Amino acid sequence: MQTSDGVRCVVPSSDVLGETPLWCEQTQSLLWLDIEQARLQRFHPASGRHDVWQFDERYLGTLALLRRPGRVLLGVDLALETFDLGTGARETLCQVEPVGMDNRLNDGRCDSRGRLWVGTMDNQLSRGNGGFYRVDPDGRVHRQFGDVVVSNTVALSPSEDTLYFSDTRRYTTWRFGLDVGAGTLGPREVFVDYSAQRDRPDGACVDSQGYVWNAIFAGGRVVRYAPDGTVDRVLTLPVSNPTCVCFGGPDLRTLFITTARRFLTRAQLRAEPWAGALLAIDVGVAGLAERRFGLD
Repeated sequence: MQTSDGVRCVVPSSDVLGETPLWCEQTQSLLWLDIEQARLQRFHPASGRHDVWQFDERYLGTLALLRRPGRVLLGVDLALETFDLGTGARETLCQVEPVGMDNRLNDGRCDSRGRLWVGTMDNQLSRGNGGFYRVDPDGRVHRQFGDVVVSNTVALSPSEDTLYFSDTRRYTTWRFGLDVGAGTLGPREVFVDYSAQRDRPDGACVDSQGYVWNAIFAGGRVVRYAPDGTVDRVLTLPVSNPTCVCFGGPDLRTLFITTARRFLTRAQLRAEPWAGALLAIDVGVAGLAERRFGLD
């Protein structure tokens, strides 16, 4: 199936809250989560195979590729664990925030030094209980700042001198200067202010030209922003709740889009048969290979 604007449904996965798509160049497959149903999923476009791993925990909140083949890093509630896709073996790397907090891990991204930059969020979607962290390959956790409601839009520029971050419920995307060698952030400055229209910036990625692609939750669109924060392009989608984007495919020119059924009424779900599906569109620009967690 394909809409007139080129958006197509590639996996009708019916995710309650699909999130964190990542393209694995080693296996030529896409991995992503259903946060609310605690499911890790993988899609191999060449064969059409769709694999699902079900977890018993409340949430799977973030996902990163590991430098060691066949394994991923998962945010399980407030802990980070390695997971072997072949054997199912799990090993706790670290506890990012204490057990018992009414938070969970959310969006994150790796840098070229093998670190994960990741945020937490308030499960009630209203309190500034979350924080933003740098997690080193040895599992050490370094808090960067707090007072976060819903962390999102974690993405790095091609040269890794800029880190993007949103607080979805504060309706703002910021950018920080990044010293990737030292693993430090500079002062924050507003990249996009959505407060007037109260749009909700969700997951994002950066393409090879340094432009930021951001899914607008409850806004039915993905927006491409120039490095100066101006709107370059808008993709209108046949679903209300896009959640995150990434580039994939053999040439990294396919934009994959995760979506959600959460918060939609029965009438909306009937009107949006692709809600909760994995979508894709060929956008005519290449993305960047995903950076991986861990040491060589």
